[in-house]
Amino acid sequence: MADPFRRELLGLALEAARRAGALLSEGRPADLGVAATKSSPVDVVTEMDLASERLITGFLSDHRPEDGFLGEEGASAEGSSGVRWVIDPIDGTVNYLYGQPAWAVSIAAEHRGETVVGVVHVPPRGETYHAVLGEGAWRNGERVRCRPSPPLEQALIGTGFNYVAERRTAQAEVARRLLPRVRDIRRSGSAAIDLCDVGGGRLDGFYERGLHPWDVAAGDLVAREAGALTGGRPGSPPDGELTVAASPGVFGVLRPLLEELGAWHDGHGRRD
Repeated sequence: MADPFRRELLGLALEAARRAGALLSEGRPADLGVAATKSSPVDVVTEMDLASERLITGFLSDHRPEDGFLGEEGASAEGSSGVRWVIDPIDGTVNYLYGQPAWAVSIAAEHRGETVVGVVHVPPRGETYHAVLGEGAWRNGERVRCRPSPPLEQALIGTGFNYVAERRTAQAEVARRLLPRVRDIRRSGSAAIDLCDVGGGRLDGFYERGLHPWDVAAGDLVAREAGALTGGRPGSPPDGELTVAASPGVFGVLRPLLEELGAWHDGHGRRD
């Protein structure tokens, strides 16, 4: 990697994620509880989400005080350097709360609005994914690529469900209609991990409605740099309406099918 600027951002993201992962792994209280809720009573924040975000933003601010932040748990600053860090201090908070192993620390660096560095650190797996724009995707220092595209009926697809009951009900109906047309569906509870698993060849595709920038920023870059295609509705980038990532052959079939199934809205017969 020849660009010293991006190398600096990557090094900081890797170290911040490592430190946060150590805090979360070693400092998890035995009586960990819910500190607050967000979109619904089952969409939770724990004290460790807050502690992890404070650690990450503090570390990055110490090294690059002019940068901006966007964090899931409230970190927000404009900055003046052209760099913004997009942070999910625990992607998969409910998994973390319950002691399930599918959770990660996700940190992306944007430069002038474009994501140039992404790190997804998954302590329970002992894995760290990273990507730099134009430089490929890596897992624990080894380059990763998405799987060769199978026919859709042989594709393993990941998805996730929102914490708002109405949206989750609509998503369940989409999954019910999609399931007979693919090999199977997986639901890990962490969009960042799912996106990296597309890039790392553990899923053929992934889709979800209702994601936020901090859920997808780092994982989307990993998936793309590993050769996957990503997007939202046809002609749109990944966004809150819909995020899709898949190997190229699967993407070309999966995204139109999700459009047909209405994966981008919450039902009520909407077709616009």
